[in-house]
Amino acid sequence: MLSPVLIGLLLLIIIPALMTVPLAFTNYDALTSPDWVGLKNIREMLHDGRFFNGLRASLIYVVLAVPLRLLGALIFALLMHRPGRMMTFFRGSVYAPTVVPDIAYVLLWLYIFNPLFGPLNFLLPLFGGSGAAPAGWLLGGTSAQIAIVIALFWTLGEGFVLLMAALQDIPREMMEAAAIDGAGRWQIMTRVTLPLLAPMLLLVVFRDTIHSFQANFVATVVLTNGGPYYATSYLPFWIWQNAIDYHRFGYASAMTLVLYLITGIAIALQFAVVRRWKLAYFD
Repeated sequence: MLSPVLIGLLLLIIIPALMTVPLAFTNYDALTSPDWVGLKNIREMLHDGRFFNGLRASLIYVVLAVPLRLLGALIFALLMHRPGRMMTFFRGSVYAPTVVPDIAYVLLWLYIFNPLFGPLNFLLPLFGGSGAAPAGWLLGGTSAQIAIVIALFWTLGEGFVLLMAALQDIPREMMEAAAIDGAGRWQIMTRVTLPLLAPMLLLVVFRDTIHSFQANFVATVVLTNGGPYYATSYLPFWIWQNAIDYHRFGYASAMTLVLYLITGIAIALQFAVVRRWKLAYFD
């Protein structure tokens, strides 16, 4: 049963990922044979302002999006992990944005962010927001970055399902015993629930970090096309422009290797922090 999945994984992800390694040291335009250029692409990258701008924008997105998505998935899981009336509908509603095709999902948000007739500007005054002038969510650098974080926040279905499954595996007897010993809801949450959820929370953080370094590509193309003023020109977008628009597959491969390296460093740092937390509190 796993063979089709493994074959697809091999052909669509693993082999293309491995092919970027030799291509990163060549000058390749997809029309002629690759020319070996050694470290030329790496040296060019060190003087490429657009590369560092994309790297900075990607890191800002990850720093903002990963904690928000983790917190959102945890809150939804805590609210919905027990049986209840209409609970299946609510769970399906939380998961639905994750399975909507990216293009359709982002086009919906393009309508929501519209400054003239989008529903977001219409609803904000109801919650105390400014209604004097329509907010141009995608017209300013900072607001466009925030808009993309907001749009992609709702695609947290996978983390939500994992945390909900982990919550249902926690024995109710442990919480009941803590309550009998006098623990309040907050103490049960911080002393029982969250420590037992720690392995799954770590898995969700790892998965979301890897996902966030590349998941904003479709949103960038449809909502902002990298603007305004390159504020949302994330690294995957600049890699795509070099490969597809400029036919510089060698240079794009070199930047892709750097993206792999940065993702690995981010995961290693997160693992080190969690390991120190575990040693401090549980050993």
